[in-house]
Amino acid sequence: MSEKIIVAGGGHGGIAAAMLLSRAGFDVTVYEKSERKDMGYAWTDSFDAKALEAVGIPIPDEEHYEPGASITFVPPSERKIIAMPEGENTSIIMERKYLYDYLIGFAEEAGVKFEYGCEITAPLLSGDRVTGIRTTKGDFYAPLVIDACGCESVIRASLPDCCGIQKHAGRNESFYAYRALYNKACEEVEHKYKVYLIPNGRMGIGWVISDRDHSDLLIGEFEPFTVEEAEKRAEFFREHNPVLGRELLRGGIMTVIPVRHTLSVIVADGYAAIGDSAFMTVPLIGSGISNSLFAAAILADTVINDETKTYSAEILWDYQKRYFKEIGFGMAKFSVVRALLPSLTPDQIDYLFETEILTSDEMNISGGSLITVDPALIKKAVAIIKDKGLRSALLKAIGDMGRLTASAAAMPNYYSRVKVQQWAKKYDAVFASE
Repeated sequence: MSEKIIVAGGGHGGIAAAMLLSRAGFDVTVYEKSERKDMGYAWTDSFDAKALEAVGIPIPDEEHYEPGASITFVPPSERKIIAMPEGENTSIIMERKYLYDYLIGFAEEAGVKFEYGCEITAPLLSGDRVTGIRTTKGDFYAPLVIDACGCESVIRASLPDCCGIQKHAGRNESFYAYRALYNKACEEVEHKYKVYLIPNGRMGIGWVISDRDHSDLLIGEFEPFTVEEAEKRAEFFREHNPVLGRELLRGGIMTVIPVRHTLSVIVADGYAAIGDSAFMTVPLIGSGISNSLFAAAILADTVINDETKTYSAEILWDYQKRYFKEIGFGMAKFSVVRALLPSLTPDQIDYLFETEILTSDEMNISGGSLITVDPALIKKAVAIIKDKGLRSALLKAIGDMGRLTASAAAMPNYYSRVKVQQWAKKYDAVFASE
């Protein structure tokens, strides 16, 4: 009989992992609270095409995607921007609903079963081991549960404290976000993917993307706000981006997106978190599709190679270790940069851009695990920054980068609950002031 595996929630990474495991002969079921027709937001998203290749899915026909644009970061005053170099830009833009159709199609072809309209209410436990899920359609058991329930996962929030897995995001680790697609009011745009830091003096980010047949607006802030307030704030972006029209085509809704580093512990006996459940996002902009798909390949490989078939934390630790070394630590450095935002004024952020303390090197979100601290940058900061508050905040961030580098080197090679949680405590301490 095939080994059963439960994927809790229909996140991108969970579906991709389900497909890979089903291809390998596992009996995999995805339990998703939404109905099939409701999966996926009615807007586009950009992600790395290489992520599809990582899970063995071909890039679709060109009619279903467009090449992504390089990001331009915009400080409050807009006097000096940071335009990321084109380089080897492998990102593509795809309709979110089409991406779900595409992933689900390959998963079903591989034999994955989907149970829609099935809300998950809690994990099932035997001691501190996850043995299944409790849902509105009954209890379901399996030796491994892959948590793809999202950033507010009820499974993760209900795990025993002894597992050492953080239950909820901390303050300033999620954005309340408004996302809407509008018509394009003009065609010629120099920078087609603009990310604003503290737009109009409000603590958060915004973006205007105009590389398709519509203009895409996101407004993300640390504090909750309403759709009505978002529509008023959209006027600031229209003033600075004539391409942003007024005809709402799709979206116009609020959501919550994580903008933080990956959880310090994402595995337990019979349990592995993936995607937003593990906060596998880019901390500056909240995108997590690419990271989730890359993680799916690593997780599936780990599970397939588990000769013991126990799916214990000791075995699953290889999944966490590989993900962190290949992607997670690289993303974590942007959590340090993002943590600067709540502590800086708009003038201070402008100063960082104008003096080139922040450059495209610091803002490169292409990932990677290499984290370095340039001593010359420290000397540069001390020499030219007269604002004591800014100097203190920046030097703290540079110090945090150093501690992050040390944390990456100290990550345990093998799982021991005591050693892993000791390491996790030090890793989390890097971000404790966020």
